[in-house]
Amino acid sequence: MTEFLGRYVDHLMTSPFAMAQHSAKIKPIANDLARRGVLLVASCLRVEVYGHEHALANLDSTIFSGFSAERIEGAATIIQRLAEIASGARSLVLGDNYISNQLAKAIELLDPNLPIFQMVRLAIDIGRASRERQRFIASLNYYHIVRDIIAHRFPNGDLPDRLYVLGADMRVRELIRSGVGERFRSTTIVTRNPKNVRKRLRAWTDIDVALTRPAQIGHAREPRSIVVIAGGADINDEYQAILQSALLRLEPRTIVDLSHVPVLSKADFVKLNYVTVYDDTFLQAYEQNNKHMAPKLPLLLSDIEETLRAAQIYLSAKPP
Repeated sequence: MTEFLGRYVDHLMTSPFAMAQHSAKIKPIANDLARRGVLLVASCLRVEVYGHEHALANLDSTIFSGFSAERIEGAATIIQRLAEIASGARSLVLGDNYISNQLAKAIELLDPNLPIFQMVRLAIDIGRASRERQRFIASLNYYHIVRDIIAHRFPNGDLPDRLYVLGADMRVRELIRSGVGERFRSTTIVTRNPKNVRKRLRAWTDIDVALTRPAQIGHAREPRSIVVIAGGADINDEYQAILQSALLRLEPRTIVDLSHVPVLSKADFVKLNYVTVYDDTFLQAYEQNNKHMAPKLPLLLSDIEETLRAAQIYLSAKPP
């Protein structure tokens, strides 16, 4: 009988920040694991591997270095856990709106003919369907929190000057479309590759922004500006140093870092208001969302179990 195994560590077994740091270190080996038929799920809150038992043999010990990883066995158990993850039931923010897409992206590296690929695809479908049926959808919106921070930093009609957004992916588009920049005189995307972003902007007909490189900001202080770091992907030490120098010159009223591994060190910005997703402003929003979602959780988990049971009955009844 084919046996499937899984090993995992997540934010419930350590601190979310420690998990995010470790996940960022492990992500680069995803392609290598996929070639061996092993799925790596390395999101901001978890590091998990799944596959046939022979594929997981002699697994790189650094994947769970410093953590006591849990082990699960059997296709049904693995599908149920991954369905729960896809539904947002196992997220720091219950009803997480992004995790199922992260799972779907993770399996793109696998050979679609592998049983583990088909298992995860089924898990994603079950998790998404149960989430929709139970309306297990987070009320939390990161961009609303950013707007609240801006409103707090500019009270009583105090008008801001410029909004700087660091990053150039779809998350940036969502941020800008959310209306975060409405109160500002202008919005500027800060990127290392203005030429590439300019090409991408041709399809973003609904946003009006300027582009600049990190080294080009901060030539004059802008204490009425706000900086939002929309993501910390591909930021090496050299780029980090350039950003730090530019922002220290700029002296914005607030820096809001939405990265799960903060791009900069708070110790270097003690004179500025540097807010991360681990600060009270965000943690209180998570808590409020989870109080709202908690009563729905048992119904969601029951829905997933019943759906998986029905799928097993159906598959076992099909002719070979």
